[in-house]
Amino acid sequence: MEYLPQLLTLSGIVFLACISPGPDFVAVTSNALNDRRSGVFVGLGIACAVVIWATLAILGFGLLIKELFWLYEAIRLIGAVYLIYLGARMLMASFKARSSAPQLNGVPRAGAFQAWRQGFMVGITNPKTATFFATLFVTVLPVGAPAWVYAGVVAIAGLITAGWLGALATFFSVGRVRSVYARVSRVVDALMGAALVALGIRLASNR
Repeated sequence: MEYLPQLLTLSGIVFLACISPGPDFVAVTSNALNDRRSGVFVGLGIACAVVIWATLAILGFGLLIKELFWLYEAIRLIGAVYLIYLGARMLMASFKARSSAPQLNGVPRAGAFQAWRQGFMVGITNPKTATFFATLFVTVLPVGAPAWVYAGVVAIAGLITAGWLGALATFFSVGRVRSVYARVSRVVDALMGAALVALGIRLASNR
């Protein structure tokens, strides 16, 4: 297959990017510790955002956004504010008494759509994803590749992201992991909330 080496290289780079700790990891695991379905749908929301960014990168938007300073800054700041909001909510919840009702990090457990929307917002408000794919595609894919190759790399990016985040959600919702979490839930929630706030601040300060 003529383009197999490039597709394998791209798949490996996307996978390495997925497993690196960041907002995606915190968003999925913090939800999965209380509810596997919520964790999975957060992961699917992030994967949908990745598919959109990868598609826009193929269409040239990824390179364009690097040149449009105001647009990049607007998306970056929105993403930073959203991460800080999620983290602050988790921090505040960690200091409140936990009721016996089903909870999601101190607040009522989200439905599938709400969880998907949270993941989508985390993914779509990170402009670095667009520039990452734009740089990756320019570097790895040959000029003049057929349309099915570009469609394939978008599908690969979405499937790898969904698969990895789905695996994380499954692992962190296993009974033994959740039983450990139940004993130290406030500490874990506080640490994850602080991590999201720190990631938001870093996103806001990086240029």
